[in-house]
Parts: sequence; structure tokens; C-alpha cells
Amino acid sequence: MLGWLTDRRRKKLEEAPFPAEWQAHLDSNVVMAARLDVAMQERLRDLTAVFIDEKGWEGCGGLEMTDEVRVTVAAQACLLLLGREHSLYEDVETILVYPSTMMAPGRRDGHVVHEEGVAILGQAHGNGGPVILAWDDVLEGGREVGERNVVIHEFAHKIDMVDGAVDGTPPLPDRAARETWARVCSEAFLELQQRVEAGKRTFIDEYGATNEAEFFAVASEHYWCQPKKLERNEPELFELLRAFYQFDPV
Repeated sequence: MLGWLTDRRRKKLEEAPFPAEWQAHLDSNVVMAARLDVAMQERLRDLTAVFIDEKGWEGCGGLEMTDEVRVTVAAQACLLLLGREHSLYEDVETILVYPSTMMAPGRRDGHVVHEEGVAILGQAHGNGGPVILAWDDVLEGGREVGERNVVIHEFAHKIDMVDGAVDGTPPLPDRAARETWARVCSEAFLELQQRVEAGKRTFIDEYGATNEAEFFAVASEHYWCQPKKLERNEPELFELLRAFYQFDPV
């Protein structure tokens, strides 16, 4: 019953006209949307409208929550869903947006703090926790397509978390797909680690060498932001991500 009501509500949102003000924000702040064909632009608008409606939105650190913030975040997050059957990030209930880089609190064990707070651009929490974003970095990634996009990075983490593990292996359809994923990603991840440790230049951002979860998030950024370069430098990884996202950004 609840599923039927959800589908009905979503259909109503999708059939409603996309507000002109929202379209203006999409045009100015999410340049990747302009690369899509007409059908995919329409799909992105539909996904964006539903995403905005279903999630909780909070401005933090003095940031005023506006439609511009909602549209800019939602549209970038929904790029990852263009080709996939999706649940629209069911694990995401709230998006917290700060004006700029924020400090993550140190990890506490009883009365002992194990590490100092560190500056972060974004953060994704599992088990229904929020996605936290820095607005200036959201805008930078949306308006200027480079190798970094904090929204894509954090929502790739959320996709990775769907099966309960944050290990760089998102939900896959069968054993064969999991074996292929493990082989391709392990090889690319280990090569990246070795090049970083040797001080050699890398195409994939060296932050991806942190662990397998960060590798998937960083590789996803490259896939959506620099697809031609990723295809040229890491063709097997590109094909793996294309099969997973079921969408070719080239």
C-alpha cells in the first residue's frame, strides 16, 4: 500500500511543470545537465523534483536554505540515477548544507579523543544518516566541470552503503558481476596506491588510494566529470562503471 502511494505521489510530482526558477538554477549551476539529450534532461528534472520533495533540507552554519541550494544539490545527486532503476537514495533522509568547508569533530572513545577535527568538504553517514555538504564546493563542482564534484562523491558513498558495507563494492546483480568488479577495481586500486607511494603522477586523484570506498567515490567523480579522459586512461574501469551506472556520459 505504501509503495503504491509513493508511486502515485512521485508520478504527480513528475507530471507537474518544472518551475521556471528551478530551471534557471539548473541551467546556471549544473552545467553537466546541458550535455544530456532532451529525454535525459526531462528525466533529470523529474528525479530532481521528487528528490527535493522527499528529503529533509537544513541550512547550517548560517546558510539560508533556498530553492537554489536544493535544486543544485538534488540535480547533481540524481545524475548518478539517470540510467539505473533506483529507490531515490532511500537511505538519505536529510541533507545538511554549510556555507563552506566545515570541521568534522574528533572521534571520541569514552573520554579520549583519538584525532583532531579535520576540515571536510562533504561527508556521507550510513544507517539513514545525513549527507553533509559545503555549499561553495557544491557550486564549484556544478558550475565548472573538473575532476572533483563533492555531491557525486558523497552520493556515490551512499550508493556503496546500500548493502550495509562501505567497501567500494556497490550492490551488484550476481556473482559474476561481483567477481568482475573485484578484479577490475582491485587492480586499478592497487596500481593507484603503488603510484602514489612511489611519488608518480596519477590520472585518478590520489585521494582514491585511501581505501576501496574512497576509490569508488573518486572513480565515480572521474566517470561523470571526465568520462573521455577516464575511458582513455582506464578503459576497463570505465567500462565497469558504465555497466554499473547504465549510462554513458561520453
